[in-house]
Amino acid sequence: MGAYGERMERFLWIGLCGALGTWVRYLVAQATARLFGTAFPYGTLIVNLVGCFLMAAVMHVALTTTRISETMRFALATGFLGGLTTYSAFNFETTKLASDGFSARAALYFGLTVVGCLVAGFAGLVVARRIVGA
Repeated sequence: MGAYGERMERFLWIGLCGALGTWVRYLVAQATARLFGTAFPYGTLIVNLVGCFLMAAVMHVALTTTRISETMRFALATGFLGGLTTYSAFNFETTKLASDGFSARAALYFGLTVVGCLVAGFAGLVVARRIVGA
């Protein structure tokens, strides 16, 4: 396969995995709304925490080993995790909570997301390093 074919294959994998990530995000949002209600954006928080963990782990493995090809790295990081994680939704939901008069909920959501995602990202890196080294 030539360079154009490889780029096109990568492009298609990114798109397919992006759709899968988006579908998973939707399903998580629906499930958490049914389980916990809609007063707090649990689904967005969950996908952001999981996404940060997986991004750190995938990128570490992909950039320090040959276990994940470049095309698969793009498909997972840019595609699936790009579709899964929802910082634009995080921004909107935080702003909406605050503008609707729920400042404490907005602050809690903001803090849990920012600190939680940093912790999840660090945990993903630690787990990946323990699995593959470096």
